[in-house]
Amino acid sequence: MSLPPAAAGHWVTVWAASAQAAYPVGSTIAQPDLRAAVPDAALGLVDQSLRMLLRPALWSSRLRLRLSNHFGSRPVQFRGLSLGLHQGGGAVAPGTRVGVPDQSVAAGSAAWTPAIEWITPAATPQMLLGRSLAFSACVEGASGPITWHAKAMATSYLSAPGDMAAARSDSELGFPHSTTSIFFVDALDAWLPMETRALAAFGDSLTDGTATTLNGHDRWTDVLQRELLAAGRQDTVVVNAGVGGNQVCGPDPAAGPWRGGPAAIERLERDLLALSGVRTVLWLQGINDFSDNGQAEADTVIRAMAGAVERLRSQGLRVLGATLPSALGSTRAGHGSALQDTRRRAFNTAVRQGLLFDAFVDLDHALTDPDSGALKAAYNGDSTTGEPGDGVHPNRAGHAAMARCILEALR
Repeated sequence: MSLPPAAAGHWVTVWAASAQAAYPVGSTIAQPDLRAAVPDAALGLVDQSLRMLLRPALWSSRLRLRLSNHFGSRPVQFRGLSLGLHQGGGAVAPGTRVGVPDQSVAAGSAAWTPAIEWITPAATPQMLLGRSLAFSACVEGASGPITWHAKAMATSYLSAPGDMAAARSDSELGFPHSTTSIFFVDALDAWLPMETRALAAFGDSLTDGTATTLNGHDRWTDVLQRELLAAGRQDTVVVNAGVGGNQVCGPDPAAGPWRGGPAAIERLERDLLALSGVRTVLWLQGINDFSDNGQAEADTVIRAMAGAVERLRSQGLRVLGATLPSALGSTRAGHGSALQDTRRRAFNTAVRQGLLFDAFVDLDHALTDPDSGALKAAYNGDSTTGEPGDGVHPNRAGHAAMARCILEALR
């Protein structure tokens, strides 16, 4: 696979997992017990290896990673870094690992690695679609609080504390601990043709993927990417900047760390504007603001979103929005009340009137049962656990329906 000349392309983010807090603050899905892997959250990883799996929407032979220590309290020393093709479990396909220079990331910051010239024999970008990269590294000393994305909806791996050698091996034997979260990595860029741009999906658990299938890659963002590629659209990369529990304009930072991370209006720069090649944002959010935890009025959220949309537009981004599907009658704590539904309906009216976005997708119409006013029964279930749904999070079928609506809006 030949490397494109620098003049022939630009960086485009092809995978993201928005940093939301320091472990263990956040909402996870099917998370294994990590007490043996991380005995002390304040110390974090201690002389320890990690192997994080990243699934690029599009592939290139030139890549780079953004390492995040945004919620850390001390510099993190990364050693023995490499990228390789994921083989299965915690293993890397032999002969595919490429070394990456050591990196130190200061507390409260993030840093891009240098460009990584990654060449896999006898593979083309098209052949690699649907495969994952394995990012391996070891932390020297104690990392301190671990910056993470709690709900990755995919499995990654950690060594035992004190094992710095595991990162330098293709083998999975040095990684006895699995996690359904992502540690210290929040973006992956690929060098792609100039016409290729990213669509960033911005929001909460409706985008992050609660109730979709663990390791199934069937969130609406995943489905939309596959449908675009099937339609010959190699010019659009869909990246997921959703955070479970996130709110548009809350909670108050003075209340301490929130499982949903900083408010959406506070993370525009890091999770949208600082990503590479983003041309379009699709913003699906607000249901948490209207819950018992948020207690925001519709007008408050509308004003906050309007200001954020203007900021994004000023940076040349097109902002699409979405109506909110119902959570009426939800069994999930904080959701399901008539008051929440009244606020949701008022918000949807503003969206449909064109008061917020450049265009909108009517996900409420697609997912809400017009007779009951609740989430449609066909979409109410948990595709990971097989348990009944909670009435707010669509299952994989619901996410496919969302992707279908969004695809129509993009045509």
